[in-house]
Amino acid sequence: MSATRDDILETLRDISLPDGGTLVSRDMVRALSVDGGAVRFVIEAPDAEVAKTLGEVRESAERAVRALEGVESVSVVLTAHGPADKSAPQPQREEPKGEAPSLKVGRHPTSQNSGPQKVSGVDRIIAVASGKGGVGKSTLSANLAVALARQGRRVGLLDADIYGPSQPRMMGVSERPASPDGKTIIPLKAHGVTVMSIGLMVEQDKAVVWRGPMLMGALQQMLGQVQWGELDVLIVDLPPGTGDVQLTLCQRTALTGALVVSTPQDVALLDARKALNMFETLNTRVLGLVENMSVFVCPHCGGESHIFGSGGVKAEAEKIGVPFLGAMPLSLSVRESGDAGVPVAAGDGPESDAYAALALRMIDGGMG
Repeated sequence: MSATRDDILETLRDISLPDGGTLVSRDMVRALSVDGGAVRFVIEAPDAEVAKTLGEVRESAERAVRALEGVESVSVVLTAHGPADKSAPQPQREEPKGEAPSLKVGRHPTSQNSGPQKVSGVDRIIAVASGKGGVGKSTLSANLAVALARQGRRVGLLDADIYGPSQPRMMGVSERPASPDGKTIIPLKAHGVTVMSIGLMVEQDKAVVWRGPMLMGALQQMLGQVQWGELDVLIVDLPPGTGDVQLTLCQRTALTGALVVSTPQDVALLDARKALNMFETLNTRVLGLVENMSVFVCPHCGGESHIFGSGGVKAEAEKIGVPFLGAMPLSLSVRESGDAGVPVAAGDGPESDAYAALALRMIDGGMG
């Protein structure tokens, strides 16, 4: 008989923390999933300094859960809200649960001053785009955000894929954001990243059936009404294609630039070129191209397979004169981690290292 979610939480109630309380009483268990005998969860500390003291707690939690009947494997990731800030005390705030009744998401856009506007408190805004769906743009957005946060950056992640919001699942968040006054929206936090998604504001299985003006208004709300706080970089996960959301973001928001994601295959590159042309038309700087699903390494024999081809994105970047930022692997662990709500960049291993290298290239280039 397999252990249940309640069994695991009951066990973790006995794991004490060095400064008092338990993992459960201090609400530090995130993205708990039970798949047969496989258990995964995250221990999320309030900051990086606290996380450094919790190595033995993580090991104790792993041993305790592994000892439960029916548990075959345990994966525990230790992460933090963000880097410790020793220069100022962290405010303690009671955040109200639920949305105020007067807050409506998906309205027509309001007028603003001419020209693209900055988002208060946000230093850089980077859009992640693709010409077509299915190339792993949202997976890359989530893992890049986590990788940048692990490098000490204050990072926000906005899921602007209105019709197919996937960041709540990938980042392991599901709570409805609070709105204390019916105007401002309090975002959630996971793996050191401040997260907001339209998927958190609508019913999970309900389709978003909106025309262009409502899409534009929703994006305006997500940027302007969310209390992002002080961020070094806000990553915006765009819908695939070249539609209203992309147009609105580029024309109304002061973007640092955009990353374009594609697989190496010719069909994907055809659509990626359309996205590149769109940003050129809208006078938005393309920061670079990323080749996703570049190579698959067999977990059994270690052999490499280029399922979608190889090198196509790098060749395209050289052809048009924009930076090639890296090739991300096609890996079962990337998919499993995203489904479990723990981006692979939050852990260790070759896949995590690939996203860390991408984050460092962006930091070194002044983008992150």
